[in-house]
Amino acid sequence: SVEEENMSEYQGHHCWNCWNVALWIANDEGLYRAALDAKRRHKTRGGAVRELLNDLPRNTPDGGRYTFKAVSTALVDLE
Repeated sequence: SVEEENMSEYQGHHCWNCWNVALWIANDEGLYRAALDAKRRHKTRGGAVRELLNDLPRNTPDGGRYTFKAVSTALVDLE
């Protein structure tokens, strides 16, 4: 199916944007630390996402959009 192809194409993420945002947050030291700190400060992932969205620019350096869904997805596996 097309959905299965997209999932394998984007390493488990449902779309390019979520994959791109997850890569930036996981691999940029400043973003990674900010995301971990936000997760520690908030009881819910939603609170951490809202905090990060207030501090992040609109887009990643290569054009991905920092959306609630993309940032939330990126925080799931972040440790």
